[in-house]
Amino acid sequence: MHLQDGKAGNAVSAAPFGSASILLISYAYIRMLGSTGVRKATEFAILNANYMKARLQNDFDILYTGINGTCAHEFIVDLRPFKATAGIEAEDVAKRLMDYGFHAPTMSFPVAGTIMIEPTESEDKDELDRFCDALLSIREEIRAIEEGRADKANNVLKNAPHTQAVITADEWDRPYGRQQAAYPLEYVKINKFWPSVSRVNNTHGDRNLICTCEPVSAYAEA
Repeated sequence: MHLQDGKAGNAVSAAPFGSASILLISYAYIRMLGSTGVRKATEFAILNANYMKARLQNDFDILYTGINGTCAHEFIVDLRPFKATAGIEAEDVAKRLMDYGFHAPTMSFPVAGTIMIEPTESEDKDELDRFCDALLSIREEIRAIEEGRADKANNVLKNAPHTQAVITADEWDRPYGRQQAAYPLEYVKINKFWPSVSRVNNTHGDRNLICTCEPVSAYAEA
């Protein structure tokens, strides 16, 4: 609300009932699917989430499952135990997923130190399996640290993601191979996504804002 002559006026930065664009997208999606389609999409979303949970639950702790051990359309993977056993945190797993060609799912919400996986109804089984394979492979990389086969401070997770510049550099001084860093699974070789930058200091970026916006004068009419 803004003030005009000392009185509250109309909202200038928000609509009375939320974002109009979001409402339109939701409405159009529901209208296109219809009642039958909405139900089927919901069923697929729940099925996809439970399929992934079933593949991962023997290697990761899954939080907040139902009385039958099932989940709804999303589930939470607890990564907190690995901080004590291997010095690995949720951020390390999120960064390592980039080497496997995936953007990390929701991290540390609603529980700190976790990832929340929500496959929705749109992903096919092959894509679900690729993501599960990536997480299971990362679990093996964590296990190597836990068992002393990989260095606790200098490993593929702590150094992830690995850029093309890093992999192709003349010098390689890391205790693991380039192959493991860039192509940990066969499917990655077929369609490799190269992260543009390696690990950045997230805290520094949050605390040192750099504005790249045009000055207000640039928007003035001629």
